[in-house]
Amino acid sequence: MSQTLKIALISPKGPLYRHKTGIFRKDLRAAPLTLTTLAALVPKSMGAEVKIYDEGIEDLPLNIEADLVGMTVITGSAPRSYELAAKFRQEGKTVILGGPHVTLLPEEAKRHADSIVTGYAEESWPELLRDFQNLKLKKHYTMSHSFSLEKKENLPFPRRDLLDQKSYKTLNTFEATRGCIHSCEFCVVPVAWGRKPYQKPIEHIIEDIKQRKTKQVLFYDLNLIADKDYAKELFRALIPLKIYWVGLSTTLIGRDEELFDLLIRSGCKGLLIGFESISKATLKTTKKTFNNPDGYSDLIRKLRNAGIIINGTFVFGNDDDSIETFNAVRDFVIENQIGLPRFSILTPFPGTALFNRLENDNRILSKDWSRYDGQHVVFQPKKMSPEELQLGHERVWKEVYSFKGIGKRVLGNFTSIFPIVLAANTAYRYYAHNLSRFYTCRGGLV
Repeated sequence: MSQTLKIALISPKGPLYRHKTGIFRKDLRAAPLTLTTLAALVPKSMGAEVKIYDEGIEDLPLNIEADLVGMTVITGSAPRSYELAAKFRQEGKTVILGGPHVTLLPEEAKRHADSIVTGYAEESWPELLRDFQNLKLKKHYTMSHSFSLEKKENLPFPRRDLLDQKSYKTLNTFEATRGCIHSCEFCVVPVAWGRKPYQKPIEHIIEDIKQRKTKQVLFYDLNLIADKDYAKELFRALIPLKIYWVGLSTTLIGRDEELFDLLIRSGCKGLLIGFESISKATLKTTKKTFNNPDGYSDLIRKLRNAGIIINGTFVFGNDDDSIETFNAVRDFVIENQIGLPRFSILTPFPGTALFNRLENDNRILSKDWSRYDGQHVVFQPKKMSPEELQLGHERVWKEVYSFKGIGKRVLGNFTSIFPIVLAANTAYRYYAHNLSRFYTCRGGLV
C-alpha cells in the first residue's frame, strides 16, 4: 500500500451509457450522487486521496493509481464491472463492489471482488475502509437493521467538487428520501432495500441546496411523495428558497389538493411519473393498481395547467400487451401532449418477483446482464415475438420523437423552462433515432 491511501471510485459503463460511443447526450446527463456520497464518507482522519471515474463521460486511464477500487454496479453494467475487477485484482489492487446488482446477487458478486457491500453504505463503507487500513478486510459488509438517514454521521454533503462539471448538464442533484412504500412486481427497490422509506432531515437538504448557491435543483428520490406529511413539510421549506426543481412522483400527486398546492408553490417545474401502462389489467398484474388510467388525462392536464412538465414513462412487453399496444400508447402520449415521454422494454431484473415468475415459466431467454438495460428483450413475451417487441418499442420512440410528434406534444408545454424542454426533446430525438445502433445483436434480439 502506498504511504497515502489512494481510492478510486468507478461507475462502469453499460451498453447505452458510455463515453463517446454512448447514446446519452449531455442534455440527458445529470451528476450521479452515489460516488460523490461515498467520497464524502471517507473518514478525513485517513488523509486518503480520492478520485472519481464515470465511464459514462470519460474513458478510464490505462493505469489507475489506487490501493483500493470501489465500483457501484447496476445489472446492465455488471459484466463490465466484473471485467474491470479482474484487471484491477491482477494488478494487485483491492476491489470492492456495491450497488443494486450486488445487493440483489451477492454470491455472484463475491466471486469477482475482495469484498462486497450490500444495502446502503453510509455506515458499512467507512467501517470497510478502517478494516482495510488495519489489514482486517471482511468479505461482506451489509446495511444494519438500525440504518437511518437521520444520523448526522451518515449525512455529509456529496463531494461534487470531484466531478467534471463540463460533462454533465447539472451537478445540482439532491435526494431527500430513499426507498418506496409500494411493491410493484418489476421493481428492484422492495427486494433490495425493503419497503421502508428513509428520510433525511429537511434542514440538511435545505442547507445542502443553500451551500450550492443554485436556483435549479434535481431531486433523485424514487418517490418524493411516499410520505405525504414529510413531502408537505419539505415543500414548505423549499418555498422561501425561490428555486425551481424537478423530481420523481407517482400519479397519486394529483389526489391531495394541499400537497398539490404546496408542490406548485415550492417551485416544481417538472415531474417524472411512472404511468407504465394504459391498461388496467396490466397494472393489476404488476401490482401497480394505485395507477388508474381513467384519471391519467385529467392529471396530465392539471400538471400542465400548473406549468409542470411531465417526463412520463411507459413500459412495453407486459403479458397483456399486444402489437396494438404500441399505437395505443403512442396516440395517448401525443394526444395528451406529454412533454417528455420515455419508453422501456419490460426488464425482469434478478431477484424481483417478475424475474422469479418468468423463470418459473421458462420464459427467461438470456442472463447476459449487459442486456438488462430496459432497451433489450431478455424474455419471451406472451402475445408477440421478442423481435416484434423490440421493433415496436423502437418504432414508438421514433414516431413520438419525430419532428411532427415533438411539435404536437410541446405546443401544449410552454412554461418558464420551455428552452430546457426543447433541448431535452432534441436529446431524446437523438436517442430515439439511434437505438438500433446499440442493440447488442440486431438479428438475435435477445
